[in-house]
Amino acid sequence: QVQLVESGGGLVQTGDSLRLSCAASGRTFRNYAVGWFRQAPGNEREFVAAISSYGLTTYYADSVKGRFTISRDNAKNTVFLQINDLKPSDTAVYYCAARSGIGPLHSTSAYAYWGQGTQVTVSS
Repeated sequence: QVQLVESGGGLVQTGDSLRLSCAASGRTFRNYAVGWFRQAPGNEREFVAAISSYGLTTYYADSVKGRFTISRDNAKNTVFLQINDLKPSDTAVYYCAARSGIGPLHSTSAYAYWGQGTQVTVSS
């Protein structure tokens, strides 16, 4: 069992940066790949980025490449999402999730554990 808690969201202006954190409980956290997803009002939850269990490999949605960076610190049971040059289109609730090991990384069905989300609002 893994419990995830996101933090770091807020109300920012276009061009600002944010660093989201995903803190996990459970000593087996390092065994899980972790993904970040986001969901804007009226939209489906979409894949943003993912990182392998030991942080050696990262994956990004095409729409965020170059602005988003995912990283992890397994000693602190935490995964981060650095977001630079924020745009109003980045406004959404951001969720982290621990992967179950089955299914493609970009699919919500591949993740067994989810946090409650953190709101990011970007004003123009």
